[in-house]
Amino acid sequence: MTKQVNKDAERLNPCLKEQEQSYACLSKNNYDQSKCEKFFDNYNICKKFWGKVYTDRKTKGLYPYMPHIEEREKIKQQYFDNVKNH
Repeated sequence: MTKQVNKDAERLNPCLKEQEQSYACLSKNNYDQSKCEKFFDNYNICKKFWGKVYTDRKTKGLYPYMPHIEEREKIKQQYFDNVKNH
C-alpha cells in the first residue's frame, strides 16, 4: 500500500512533522495516548506558536498570513533569538 501525499499539506500545516510524529507514536504504542504525551505537547506548542504568527501577520496586514515554507525557519530563529535576549 502506497502512502498518499498531499502536496499542500506542508504548506498549509506548519506542524505537519509534529502531527505525523504524534500519529506514529500512537500507532507504535497500540493507541495508548499516555505513552505519547510528549508528542502531543510538542504538537500543541507548535500549533500555538504558528497560530500566534498567523494572527500577528494578519493584524499587521502581512500576506500570506501563514509564511511560506522557506521563511518559517528564519521566523522561528528570530523568535528564539528574541526570547533569549529578554
